Amino acid sequence: MDTDEVWCTIDQARTQLADLMETFSDDDWETPSLCAGWRVREVAAHLTLAQMRPVAATVALLRARGSFNKMIHDTAVRQAELRVEEYPARLRAMVGSRRTAPGVTAVEPMLDAMVHGQDMAVVLRRPWEMPTEAAATAAQRAWSMGFPFQARRRLRGVRLAATDHPWSVGEGPVVEAPMQALLMLVTGRDVVLPELTGPGANPLRERLAGVRT
Repeated sequence: MDTDEVWCTIDQARTQLADLMETFSDDDWETPSLCAGWRVREVAAHLTLAQMRPVAATVALLRARGSFNKMIHDTAVRQAELRVEEYPARLRAMVGSRRTAPGVTAVEPMLDAMVHGQDMAVVLRRPWEMPTEAAATAAQRAWSMGFPFQARRRLRGVRLAATDHPWSVGEGPVVEAPMQALLMLVTGRDVVLPELTGPGANPLRERLAGVRT
């Protein structure tokens, strides 16, 4: 995907997520998401921080004593104190802008929107589909970037291959799934493990289950 295509996908995802959020009930906002330790509310709050200014990001990192993970967690928790009506409104306000948080490419906010969209939609049993080409671009970025997903280490010894796209990575027995499921797998969402097929699927499921226990 070229840069214009990436930003078009981000704008579309933000608009669709804003529409989705406006259907959430009070109970939905309090539901634990697929993102460990975050309710749906924190996930939505995090998505509205995608354009954090450099000074604000620096202050947040200092408050977190230099821990990037703690900064991400803490800023989402603080943002989650807003009224829920703020989240769809803030997402819509980003549409058309190409500003990013410090130190990220355009692909990361696309990855964030698609994966965190599923973090909310799956637990709430709401349909929310990813564009296949965008999911492949995001999965490649997540696979190559190491931190925070560590996908190459966590999914070592198998070759991931999409059933609906030419995308594949890794070496070893093949693990197949739709591109959307593979993006979720690469970003650590083991909820998709039942969707995996191929000779490498069962050994990978067993290994990941062992890691969790």
